[in-house]
Amino acid sequence: MEWLERTKLLLGEEDLLKLSKSHVLVVGLGGVGAYAAEQICRAGVGEMTIVDGDFIQHTNRNRQLPALGSTVGQSKAQVMGERLLDINPNLKLYVIQEYIRDQRMVEILDNQYNYVVDAIDTLSPKIFLIYHAIKKGHKLVSSMGSGGKLDPLKVEIADFSETRICPLARILRKRLGRFGIRSGFKVVFSTEEVPERAMVLCEDEPNKKSTLGTISYMPPIFGCLMASVVVRDLIE
Repeated sequence: MEWLERTKLLLGEEDLLKLSKSHVLVVGLGGVGAYAAEQICRAGVGEMTIVDGDFIQHTNRNRQLPALGSTVGQSKAQVMGERLLDINPNLKLYVIQEYIRDQRMVEILDNQYNYVVDAIDTLSPKIFLIYHAIKKGHKLVSSMGSGGKLDPLKVEIADFSETRICPLARILRKRLGRFGIRSGFKVVFSTEEVPERAMVLCEDEPNKKSTLGTISYMPPIFGCLMASVVVRDLIE
């Protein structure tokens, strides 16, 4: 395919073929996940499943790829699905517009994936996804907290066991440790402290107790680093 000529020049035909035969699941298409999904698609991965039950809001426009004035109110999954197919019309794409949890999560993970990308920002479904992905033997990369961060040089890729400072990673280590999961998958996280002024409590959000301030470039950086993990692991 002509549009992948620059990628082939870097990777070579054999590795590009590996990507074209790979199936990647991306769960969560917000500030982090949408950028991860797009970079995975642009790298030449041939089959993708994308999952998100949310709709675009005005407050998403400071950081989320599908969020424009013209797309407010639309499904994130549908907007991203159309965008990915516009990039690669030959992409084998499955779009799941659902908040997945419990047994439905298990059903989706029963499929064969070469990689699972966890970009969920709600705690319980995130834990459930990580647990079942690991249990089923999927390769996994997970995003820790990108909110409340400004310094891109403090973002790292590491095994889950090596996370530090990040409050979300701390909670996940405690919860997943109860299931015996303490390592074995890669994460993107930041060692930057979150300032107190960046967090407000919220009462009208059904899936979270607080909201963190975010800057435009930080969630995309997390998403691009997650895509890099997927692509590099798939060709290695």
